[in-house]
Amino acid sequence: MARGLDDGRVKAGIARSAIAVAVTPLLMATPLFAQQVTPPPVTPTVPMAAPIPAPMLAPPVITVPPLSDAQATLLDKLLNGDIVAQGLKSAATASTTAPTKEELVRAALDHARAVHAGRLSEADFQRDWGLRPPAYDPTPAFADAVRLDRIAAWFASLPPPYAGYDGLRKGLQNYRSIASAGGWSPLASGPDFTLGATGSRVIALRKRLAVEDKDVSTSGDTFDAGLLDAVRRAQRRYGLNPSGIVSTQTLAALNVPAGERVRQIMANMERWRWLPQDLPRDRIQVNIAAAVLTVFDGDTPVQSMRAVTGRPGDETPMLSSTIHSIVINPPWNVPTSIATKELWPKEKANPGYLKRNGFKVIGTRLQQQAGDQSALGRFKFDFANDYSVYLHDTPSRAKFASFSRLSSHGCVRLEKPGELADLLLKGDPAWTPEMVDAAVAKGDTVRARLTKPVSVYLLYWTAFASGNGQMNFRADPYDWDGILASKIEARTARQTIAVR
Repeated sequence: MARGLDDGRVKAGIARSAIAVAVTPLLMATPLFAQQVTPPPVTPTVPMAAPIPAPMLAPPVITVPPLSDAQATLLDKLLNGDIVAQGLKSAATASTTAPTKEELVRAALDHARAVHAGRLSEADFQRDWGLRPPAYDPTPAFADAVRLDRIAAWFASLPPPYAGYDGLRKGLQNYRSIASAGGWSPLASGPDFTLGATGSRVIALRKRLAVEDKDVSTSGDTFDAGLLDAVRRAQRRYGLNPSGIVSTQTLAALNVPAGERVRQIMANMERWRWLPQDLPRDRIQVNIAAAVLTVFDGDTPVQSMRAVTGRPGDETPMLSSTIHSIVINPPWNVPTSIATKELWPKEKANPGYLKRNGFKVIGTRLQQQAGDQSALGRFKFDFANDYSVYLHDTPSRAKFASFSRLSSHGCVRLEKPGELADLLLKGDPAWTPEMVDAAVAKGDTVRARLTKPVSVYLLYWTAFASGNGQMNFRADPYDWDGILASKIEARTARQTIAVR
């Protein structure tokens, strides 16, 4: 049933603890996959007259008023500045001739579509990029802005209205400045080093860290306590184990060129444009690349936990949907691909493996019975989607201690699913925490429907700003940053040829 249902290992019991509060210069919501229920047909008791079809009305034609000279000058200035600030180009395009007012209007409408809804067409989206920007026509609002002489305010209203996007925009400006100043020199490879080390590698490390972290002193050739703290801060920014030891992984993250970080920020800004302008106030977001689940109240994160997301080859898709119920003690209906590639070979090598691990054959499929052995653990969070993925518990807990947690078949395993279940069921007298615990202990498979369904977004953020504005980066495990850049380049090239 699911491409991403994970084959967990045997482990008795489940732990429950409190949720911790918590690409190229041209690089740079969404339909909810809500389950559609078809109502039964209604049979009339008396004959009914055939309905008269309503006349088809053509949509009104919106005409943009002529620009005044002052408006044309302002619009040209805004376009040249905003195309860079919003990460659509690395630099404004120099022109020897002033654009006509008609050209400015076309450019403004094209710019609005790009900033507000992204630059891809429907055909450019991969199947596992399950987010699509809502349809957007900038003409009516632009016409009003010209008529009311509010072009600057219209420009300001175009980008995604979220702190996450604003943080990237500010980060883009900062990292462009770093790149234009020469970026940073790559650190030489060598043995791991940490507190107490001395010499030229320590001096180079200080200079490198100071480019991104203004609290780092560039003087001294000794790896002291202050430098240790700075290394740990950098490792946290890159999603690495904050050991304070400068190892191969840390060197690799520090040696990514500043220009690449600029392009990474631009790719993430583009993906923000695929989201709706009004995200639900209460929602769950999973950062696939960072393997972290966060519960939001408005634009403020209120709870967070580690997750395990899809490994490359079994990618967790980007999507949005609504969690409508929680299955307590869920059985696992094994996807055919997993059964064929993984489980039947184990049975062949170790006869009795399937029975010992709670599997039984139902028709042509394998099912793992609910219980401590189940790959889905004790909780499964259901939401309609085209990929047969969901959030779930797991008896395999070791991976949550790792800083690299892309290991599932595509579903999202949760570190603290019991606490998330209690949160989503809060206020429902039929499912108090004690009742949930009792249902888990009893072992029967039951479905708890949420009285207040909650939106869920699976997103792919490889660059994001923390609350203090500090940029954080993650690896691009699926190469979706690179693929996105290639698609935008190809579309831009086609559009350029068409204009010619």
